[in-house]
Amino acid sequence: MRFYRPFTSVEAMTFDLDDTLYNNEPIIQQAEATLSEYIKARYPKTGAMTPAQWRDLKRALIKKNIGLASDMGELRMHSLRHALRRDIADDQEREAAATACFNCFYTARSNFSLHTDVHEVLSQLAKRIPLIAITNGNVDPKRTGMTTYFHTFLHASLTYRAKPAADMFNKAASLLALPPQRILHVGDNMEKDVMGAIDAGFQTAWLAVNRRMDIRRERVTVLPHVSLQSLRDLLHLIPN
Repeated sequence: MRFYRPFTSVEAMTFDLDDTLYNNEPIIQQAEATLSEYIKARYPKTGAMTPAQWRDLKRALIKKNIGLASDMGELRMHSLRHALRRDIADDQEREAAATACFNCFYTARSNFSLHTDVHEVLSQLAKRIPLIAITNGNVDPKRTGMTTYFHTFLHASLTYRAKPAADMFNKAASLLALPPQRILHVGDNMEKDVMGAIDAGFQTAWLAVNRRMDIRRERVTVLPHVSLQSLRDLLHLIPN
């Protein structure tokens, strides 16, 4: 561990999920590949869309509804509905197909297991203090076994803007009934997690599992309170 700011006792923790508790990129890549094969096998015109066309479609949808930038699930559903018009004219049939495609992706996106050490640390933490998950993603916590440890899962959505906006941090503090400075947010992203949490009054712990823990290689706008070498370091930051 390395401390960068004065650190005071914490009574609860909030956690980012993707790239903090597990390496998310290969999971997403596999899920995208699974969805692509699913679409190609059933809807050839939609399946022929290039990655650039999908990106342009998503950008156009966000331009019409900026809230979709915070809700990855809704953005994907909207994208599927529009793309599938290439193959399906009937509205009800297209909606059913979009839902099936979304479920294909969502199942594959959450098809992984947390490392044993992660389970062990979260289990020990949850016995001592309340934990809340704060994520910009849309992983299914039930499929990954995380519901055992977290009191609540807050997802970026049309209701809660994505980090670094304060919406989910403020909601977490309200649910915990604690002053923000008594809450430690653990996350990998220097802007979305560290800056966002500090702006909301939280203390912060920086931990990334998808890259080398070297703060000199990060785009740092504000320093975290502490950087960790492993998730297990958190056990030393709270009383037994």
